[in-house]
Amino acid sequence: MSLIKQLWIAITLVMTVAFGGSMVVSVLSARHYLEQQLQVKNIDNATALALSLTQLEKDEVMVGLLVAAQFDVGHYRFIRIVSPTGKTLVERVAADLKPGAPDWFVKLIPVRTTPGQALIQDGWNQYGTLTLASHDSYAYQSLWDGTIELLLWFVIGAAITGMVGTLLMRSITRPLGEVVGQAQAIAERRFLTITEPRTPELKSVAHAMNEMVGRLKAMFNDEAARLETLRQKVNRDAVTGLSSRDYFLSHLREAVQGDQFGSVGTLVLVRLPDLNDLNAQLGRQQTDALLKDVGSELYESGTDHIGQRAGRVKGAEFAVVRPSLASATEAARDVHERLTQNLLPKWRGQVPDLFHISAVRYHHNQNISELLARADETLAQAASQGANSWHAVEDSAAKPALPAEQWRSLLTEAVAGGQLALSFYPVMSGDGVNPLHQEGMLRLQLDATGTLLSAGDFMPMAAQLNLTAPIDLGVVKLAIEHLRSTAGDIAINLSAATVANFSFRHELTQLLKTYPEICKRLLIEVPEYGVFKQFEAFRDLAHQLKQLGCRVGVEYFGQSFAESGKLADLGLDYIKVHPSYIRDIASNEGNQEFLKGLCKVAHAIGITVVAQGVESKADLPLLAALGFDGVTGPGVR
Repeated sequence: MSLIKQLWIAITLVMTVAFGGSMVVSVLSARHYLEQQLQVKNIDNATALALSLTQLEKDEVMVGLLVAAQFDVGHYRFIRIVSPTGKTLVERVAADLKPGAPDWFVKLIPVRTTPGQALIQDGWNQYGTLTLASHDSYAYQSLWDGTIELLLWFVIGAAITGMVGTLLMRSITRPLGEVVGQAQAIAERRFLTITEPRTPELKSVAHAMNEMVGRLKAMFNDEAARLETLRQKVNRDAVTGLSSRDYFLSHLREAVQGDQFGSVGTLVLVRLPDLNDLNAQLGRQQTDALLKDVGSELYESGTDHIGQRAGRVKGAEFAVVRPSLASATEAARDVHERLTQNLLPKWRGQVPDLFHISAVRYHHNQNISELLARADETLAQAASQGANSWHAVEDSAAKPALPAEQWRSLLTEAVAGGQLALSFYPVMSGDGVNPLHQEGMLRLQLDATGTLLSAGDFMPMAAQLNLTAPIDLGVVKLAIEHLRSTAGDIAINLSAATVANFSFRHELTQLLKTYPEICKRLLIEVPEYGVFKQFEAFRDLAHQLKQLGCRVGVEYFGQSFAESGKLADLGLDYIKVHPSYIRDIASNEGNQEFLKGLCKVAHAIGITVVAQGVESKADLPLLAALGFDGVTGPGVR
């Protein structure tokens, strides 16, 4: 029972007791006063009437008229004259007169008065005895009215006291509500701090809760920083800060063979002169500075390109994968212009022939070794063209890109015409035995032949045309329809561009509110780069979805691990670790240590960890030993 209810009950009890006591004292005092007044009135009236009758001739008619006149104006119950012999000479009795109060009240509080008596003389002889009693209905009426008035004042007083008490109680307990909200947030894996109240008792509680939250966040951030340092050490080149060879090749395989990006993209190679020659010419320190400058330029070139990653693949050779750009010529020209404008002026004097660049287009599921060999051949052709040159090779077999307006028509018709579909893939428990949920991957039917495009093939263009919101809303509707007809849970993906769309978030919540039971079986996830790009919007979306009963997760987790401290406030249910950390995990002890620490930190705040891109069932025991709760990928389908 709430404190407010308890306060009202206490006020009701106190006021009831106070009213009861006050009423008893007041009514009894009033009754005693009225009894005295009625008795005095009876005696006075009897004496006055007897005196008047004594002075009159004792004619029975005259006596009767005087008694009748007195009776009619005096509100009497009766007036009676009895002779000394006991004979009733005159008697007037009032008809039944309602007492002016309920019968139960009359029975509960009887008014008892003694009739007034006086002697009537006839000269020196006694004529008779006069007895009269005033009617008590007016006394009961007065008592009843006083009781009702007292009750009314007590009710008004209780109401005013209750309302004032409620306001005061709410003011006093508001900080307590914040503490309760903070505790609930911790239970939901969100770590919030609150303003400490002035009330000493509540202040100590709030202070203790804030300290606990601070320690939890500090522990999480410290462990996240340690893991980020380990990740950098394992997967980053020490000189340039770019991805190491193994980590870059793992990311390249994910871009070429995975479902995250489109079916075509580009691979760019940048080669400097032989490293030994550079060391001999510039010295080790200057050579490292040159390599670092190249790494910085290549890293910055991917700021606005989703999925782009640059790595140092060997000595003085760098590679850049651009999954979101299908034109090798455009990719090569972009990198060439950046290096020519920002790097060449600084180093031309010392190294005139500073770099050569090649770019090739790849297609989905292409052999990685074949792709790298083709890029090497193209790089040799670039070197043959002279200093600081570039060369690009487009895949002649690839279909030409569609114009933007054609894409707009295609996507708009797809949403309206039901050409969107979900392909389902299982997410299994860490041992690969029990299903956790199914992941619904978006597909688009391109034409009447049934050709299906993965989300990576058309969602980048949808984002460019601002069409992701209706597509994602269509995905949610497809998931709801599927859940209504089948058992189990389903996870769906929302694009990064949709997260910040307020209208979409409103439509989504209104749609989900109509299916409260479905929400419990619906998992909604957003790619990591979209989470940190639109963090405030994602936090708002996650909060709304959690209130509706949905589970919220982040997929392709780990690429921006340095910012993962922000996730402690979101109340996430699960994360899906990027496949680049999972591939070849058996031979990468550094990633094993990193992932083991990641699972430990996630479990400490109640987050389930799923491994994406598992290629072989042979990796399942190792992944389970590292702490993964679930797995998904071609190895478990």
